[in-house]
Amino acid sequence: MLDLAVTNAVLPDGPPFVDAHFHMDSALTYGMPRVNRSGTLLEGIQLWSELKPSLTHETIRDRALALCRWSVARGTLLIRSHVDVCDPDLRAVKALLEVRELVRNEIDLQLVAFPQDGYLRWPEAERTLAAALDMGVDVVGGIPHFERTMPDGTASIERLCRIAAERRLPVDMHCDESDDPLSRHIEVLARETIRQGLHGRVTGSHLTAMHSMDNYYVSKLIPLMREAGISAVANPLINITLQGRHDTYPKRRGMTRVKELLAAGVNVACGHDCVMDPWYPLGSHDMLDVAHMGLHVGHMTGDAEMRAMFDCVTVNGARALGREGYGLDAGCWADLVLLQARSPIDALRLRPARLAVIRRGRVIAETASARPVVTLAGTTEEVTFHLGDGPRA
Repeated sequence: MLDLAVTNAVLPDGPPFVDAHFHMDSALTYGMPRVNRSGTLLEGIQLWSELKPSLTHETIRDRALALCRWSVARGTLLIRSHVDVCDPDLRAVKALLEVRELVRNEIDLQLVAFPQDGYLRWPEAERTLAAALDMGVDVVGGIPHFERTMPDGTASIERLCRIAAERRLPVDMHCDESDDPLSRHIEVLARETIRQGLHGRVTGSHLTAMHSMDNYYVSKLIPLMREAGISAVANPLINITLQGRHDTYPKRRGMTRVKELLAAGVNVACGHDCVMDPWYPLGSHDMLDVAHMGLHVGHMTGDAEMRAMFDCVTVNGARALGREGYGLDAGCWADLVLLQARSPIDALRLRPARLAVIRRGRVIAETASARPVVTLAGTTEEVTFHLGDGPRA
């Protein structure tokens, strides 16, 4: 029985959380085959390449289903997961297609055909990516900064956008995930979006190089992104962990320019990216953790800025994923999350219990309210973690 008779106020208008960038095929593999000692992106890729040959359909599926239980408990019901297509047998693709079907009554799962080892760099990527799309994967992915050269990265964007245009599919590319200020593939992606008529269907994920770019160049780049209707996805937890690893001091934070992109009218969403895998040892798929980190890293502590960061893990994410019927307006699906919080800002501060997670009008997860009782200085009181706690005058 759902009991909402709690002392703390409940945020009544909480839509489900949206993870706009995730890797479900690698989730919950931490320590396999070993721990990422350097903490770098490249060592994570190397570990994943060593692990892939030992993966089976069943192990990928079962870990993904375990992760989905975490997701539902956290109220994360809309997820875009990249799935590695650089495997001749497409084991991860087949497993996650099965998972997508198994969880469809609880989670809206989008899959991106992601050539982890490079679309031009890995010899079979052209075949396997096409096969994944033929099997029903939803989105065309890419990783231009991991191709052998900058020109190869450009060529991969051109070819992948052409595929998306021909198949009438969205695009979501890992783009410029480095500290190199000269990694400018997002510029090419914006150009191809306009040239191929993909306006409103393209996402640039990570964009961490923008953190290091010259301000004058960025002043030209951001309007181009807006013109193309590109969505940007930041992954605060992972960007601040993986980037800046080659720096001494000062160390770069790595996260893309969320505040400036939002101010320019670019749709910005956030992703959790990784949970306990070769790249990141932590996480529980809580998008409030992501937004909480994002507002700190991005210096977004004004009231309007914090509300905007809440939007990055809710409505902006749904917009980036092209999902209609999301939200609490009349005519939308009856999906919502009841938080033990008084406001979106309160939710970001406390990252509170999800008292109930509701999908299509059905309660699919419940958490007991947290009501700590403290004895201090001779009195016993319930603590709400709000201003005004303490003895009443």
